[in-house]
Amino acid sequence: MEFKHKSVLLEETIDGLNIKPEGIYVDGTLGGAGHASEVCRRLSAKGRFIGIDQDQDAIVAASERLAAYEDRVTIIRSNYCYMANEVHNLGIQKVNGIVLDLGVSSYQLDNEERGFTYRVDAPLDMRMDQRQSRTAADIVNGYEERELYRIIRDYGEDKFAKNIAKHIVAARQQAPLRTTGELTEIIRQSIPMKIQATGGHPAKRTFQAIRIELNRELDVLRESLDGMIDLLDDGGRICIITFHSLEDRIVKTIFRKNENPCTCPSDFPVCVCGKKSKGKVITRKPILPGTAEQEENPRSKSAKLRIFERRFSD
Repeated sequence: MEFKHKSVLLEETIDGLNIKPEGIYVDGTLGGAGHASEVCRRLSAKGRFIGIDQDQDAIVAASERLAAYEDRVTIIRSNYCYMANEVHNLGIQKVNGIVLDLGVSSYQLDNEERGFTYRVDAPLDMRMDQRQSRTAADIVNGYEERELYRIIRDYGEDKFAKNIAKHIVAARQQAPLRTTGELTEIIRQSIPMKIQATGGHPAKRTFQAIRIELNRELDVLRESLDGMIDLLDDGGRICIITFHSLEDRIVKTIFRKNENPCTCPSDFPVCVCGKKSKGKVITRKPILPGTAEQEENPRSKSAKLRIFERRFSD
């Protein structure tokens, strides 16, 4: 199927990058190149764009969409956690801007074969990088009940996590769970009907939790952010779009720590810890989609954009 994904907060992200025509910019979640094409359109022939994605379908789609800018574009199949290494391997030490559009793409959700959606019956896959051997089925069938409970509770924030985990374990004792439809039906049986009638699709939170666990989404974000900030040149900006409260909390916390890393007690007259600020948080509160965008693209409703600007100490 065609790779379709409507970029969320597009104008706000492009404005937030404060693009220099001769600058170097990296998109760590390239996808269908929605944000990337707007960045490239603003670069001169001396500018440089590097697109990174772990999904081969995204690599193919983005390569086609950015073909008109091939003189200034490099596309790499990798995880954004390796961004610094990938950029340094190109002989580049610093960049002027970084974009991350986190979560799952519309293409991945709508492509039934990828197993991200609970709306159709498909293989339990959910891999963002199909080179990875482990799938969602391995988690559903292999994790102990307490581990399933933990991820559904923590990553899905589902108050019925304990019951869902118990029902999954009971069902797989009869036969391994292989499809999204089988898992969805078990989740339905684990949640009271009166809750299902008012709380949205009952499987949404559990599917989200399994996807996050399988692809290590929160761990990768947490482990990568400091390094990406270090990759920025003076005045460079990193723009991150999140769709989940846990992602947003990580971004907010790490941005603030990079702005004010001092660990000295508040009553100390001067800083003695020696930790220096790496820059400034541009967005004290996250930028949210406007009403028009939310109506046009319902998947944008949970999106939040945060921006950090690198500043070298005097």
